[in-house]
Amino acid sequence: MNCSSQINYQIIKTTSDLEDVAQALSKENMVAVDLEADSMYHFKEKVCLVQMAAKGINVIIDPLEVKDLSSLKPLFKDKNIKKIFHGSDYDIRSLHRDFNIEVNNLFDTQLASMFLGIKATGLDAVLKTRFNVDIDKKYQKKDWSQRPLPKKMLEYAARDVGFLIPLTEILEGELEKKGRFSWIIEECGLLTKVRHKTNNSEPLYLNFKGAGLLDPRSLAVLEAFLKFRLKIAQKKDKPLYKILENKPLIQIALEKPGDENQLKKMRILGKKQIEMYGAKLIEIIKNELEKSSHDLPVYPRKAPSVPGHLDHIKIKALKSWRSKRAQQLGIDPGILLNNTILNKIIVLNPENQKDFFQIENMKKWQINTFGNEIIKFLKKL
Repeated sequence: MNCSSQINYQIIKTTSDLEDVAQALSKENMVAVDLEADSMYHFKEKVCLVQMAAKGINVIIDPLEVKDLSSLKPLFKDKNIKKIFHGSDYDIRSLHRDFNIEVNNLFDTQLASMFLGIKATGLDAVLKTRFNVDIDKKYQKKDWSQRPLPKKMLEYAARDVGFLIPLTEILEGELEKKGRFSWIIEECGLLTKVRHKTNNSEPLYLNFKGAGLLDPRSLAVLEAFLKFRLKIAQKKDKPLYKILENKPLIQIALEKPGDENQLKKMRILGKKQIEMYGAKLIEIIKNELEKSSHDLPVYPRKAPSVPGHLDHIKIKALKSWRSKRAQQLGIDPGILLNNTILNKIIVLNPENQKDFFQIENMKKWQINTFGNEIIKFLKKL
């Protein structure tokens, strides 16, 4: 089966049609959901389509036409109706950001696939494996804010969500068989609480990867660059990376070229970018170089906890235990227990299962399944 086969769907463009759809979906016990957004094309991203499917129902809701999606709120909040997403983190944040919609009773098919040890968990790969369906992902990065949307894009959007219910039925059975169903339910419950956070609060470098490695002078230059980029992106209504990407910005902040010729010799910005922004970047560098050292920012750091020699040995041993157990279970070691939690376990040195609940972000399923095993292992060291 491939993408060219026909799929029946309805486009929802009026409030009354949306109310009818919400009423019909509220009678179902499972509803599949997907979103399309325009984050690659605008400074302030927004949801451009909401696709929903149930047995005999496949709709594409256009929130650029239907401004008020409040009739969907009871459906998403209803704990008796399972909402199925594939890779839900971004979607949960976006639904709350744009429509103040909260989701209860979530099932994430990508997360479920990961907990079953499936390596390729993109929807196209999962559907190919499970149903021999080919999804052409070329539409994934298209501008979903354009109107009218081409028929092929609408068909892609409808097809993307159409297989999630049968996929869920398969995955749930496999999770139950492996004794991991409660794991995924807890993880999905935590996912429903994620919320959108803006990265535009100052200082901007706190949300910039690699900024913590810079000296104060370079950090001041970087912060000024980031403020300049933000201003231009807002003015042009473009994503930040389409103005200036992160990698050249941090490199220029480190090297601090004195003029545009030196900037050109770095060969990290295109000709057009240098024409548009080169002079301003050089001006920023000169301004920041003139600042007193007392006025320079200092990256905030937590006091380092230096593990003793014995702790290093324990961490290494616990990582070895994790690798063996993950291999036995056929899942990624990072899903079993991430490195941060491993380090916290060594510091805590738990003596019973209750002790583990002091560790932030350690899940109940991890404690219940592996807690006693870890305690016994640590006692042997």
